[in-house]
Amino acid sequence: MSLERPGDLNDDGTRQLLRAGAGILAVGTLAALLTVSILGGIGPQGPHTNAGWLALMVALMCWPFGSLCFLLGAAKWLRNRHISSQGTGHGRNRR
Repeated sequence: MSLERPGDLNDDGTRQLLRAGAGILAVGTLAALLTVSILGGIGPQGPHTNAGWLALMVALMCWPFGSLCFLLGAAKWLRNRHISSQGTGHGRNRR
Protein backbone atom coordinates (compact mmCIF):
# COMPACT_ATOMS: atom_id res chain seq x y z
CA MET A 1 0.00 0.00 0.00
CA SER A 2 1.42 3.36 -1.04
CA LEU A 3 1.30 6.32 1.29
CA GLU A 4 1.69 8.79 -1.58
CA ARG A 5 -1.11 10.67 -3.26
CA PRO A 6 -2.70 8.96 -6.28
CA GLY A 7 -1.58 11.74 -8.65
CA ASP A 8 2.00 11.88 -7.36
CA LEU A 9 4.56 12.38 -10.14
CA ASN A 10 7.19 10.28 -8.35
CA ASP A 11 5.31 7.02 -8.91
CA ASP A 12 3.67 7.22 -12.32
CA GLY A 13 5.45 4.28 -13.96
CA THR A 14 8.22 6.28 -15.61
CA ARG A 15 11.05 4.47 -13.87
CA GLN A 16 9.48 1.08 -14.58
CA LEU A 17 9.07 1.89 -18.29
CA LEU A 18 12.66 3.06 -18.60
CA ARG A 19 13.97 0.02 -16.75
CA ALA A 20 11.83 -2.45 -18.71
CA GLY A 21 12.64 -0.83 -22.05
CA ALA A 22 16.37 -0.86 -21.38
CA GLY A 23 16.21 -4.48 -20.21
CA ILE A 24 14.26 -5.63 -23.27
CA LEU A 25 16.67 -3.79 -25.57
CA ALA A 26 19.61 -5.44 -23.78
CA VAL A 27 18.06 -8.90 -24.21
CA GLY A 28 17.50 -8.24 -27.93
CA THR A 29 21.06 -7.04 -28.40
CA LEU A 30 22.43 -10.05 -26.53
CA ALA A 31 20.33 -12.39 -28.68
CA ALA A 32 21.61 -10.73 -31.87
CA LEU A 33 25.21 -10.94 -30.70
CA LEU A 34 24.79 -14.61 -29.80
CA THR A 35 23.27 -15.28 -33.23
CA VAL A 36 26.25 -13.75 -35.00
CA SER A 37 28.97 -15.19 -32.78
CA ILE A 38 28.19 -18.41 -30.91
CA LEU A 39 25.06 -19.76 -32.61
CA GLY A 40 26.53 -20.35 -36.06
CA GLY A 41 26.49 -16.91 -37.63
CA ILE A 42 24.24 -15.55 -40.35
CA GLY A 43 24.69 -16.43 -44.00
CA PRO A 44 22.97 -15.16 -47.15
CA GLN A 45 19.89 -17.26 -46.38
CA GLY A 46 19.74 -16.58 -42.65
CA PRO A 47 21.21 -18.19 -39.54
CA HIS A 48 22.87 -21.59 -39.91
CA THR A 49 21.31 -23.30 -36.87
CA ASN A 50 17.87 -23.64 -35.32
CA ALA A 51 19.09 -21.89 -32.18
CA GLY A 52 20.37 -19.08 -34.37
CA TRP A 53 16.93 -18.67 -35.93
CA LEU A 54 15.31 -18.61 -32.50
CA ALA A 55 17.78 -16.01 -31.21
CA LEU A 56 17.23 -13.90 -34.33
CA MET A 57 13.46 -13.98 -33.81
CA VAL A 58 13.90 -12.96 -30.17
CA ALA A 59 16.15 -10.06 -31.22
CA LEU A 60 13.72 -8.90 -33.89
CA MET A 61 10.84 -8.96 -31.40
CA CYS A 62 12.73 -7.27 -28.57
CA TRP A 63 14.14 -4.30 -30.47
CA PRO A 64 10.85 -2.64 -31.53
CA PHE A 65 9.03 -3.36 -28.26
CA GLY A 66 11.98 -2.32 -26.09
CA SER A 67 12.48 0.84 -28.13
CA LEU A 68 8.84 1.84 -27.74
CA CYS A 69 8.86 1.16 -23.99
CA PHE A 70 12.06 3.15 -23.56
CA LEU A 71 10.81 6.06 -25.70
CA LEU A 72 7.54 6.19 -23.78
CA GLY A 73 9.46 6.25 -20.49
CA ALA A 74 11.75 8.99 -21.80
CA ALA A 75 8.76 11.06 -22.93
CA LYS A 76 7.11 10.65 -19.51
CA TRP A 77 10.38 11.62 -17.81
CA LEU A 78 10.63 14.79 -19.94
CA ARG A 79 6.98 15.62 -19.21
CA ASN A 80 7.48 15.16 -15.46
CA ARG A 81 10.61 17.30 -15.62
CA HIS A 82 8.69 20.02 -17.43
CA ILE A 83 5.82 19.89 -14.93
CA SER A 84 8.18 20.04 -11.95
CA SER A 85 10.01 23.04 -13.40
CA GLN A 86 6.70 24.87 -13.83
CA GLY A 87 5.77 24.13 -10.24
CA THR A 88 8.88 25.84 -8.87
CA GLY A 89 8.08 29.15 -10.53
CA HIS A 90 10.89 28.95 -13.10
CA GLY A 91 8.59 27.96 -15.93
CA ARG A 92 7.16 30.35 -18.46
CA ASN A 93 3.50 29.89 -17.53
CA ARG A 94 3.18 30.19 -13.78
CA ARG A 95 -0.17 29.23 -12.33
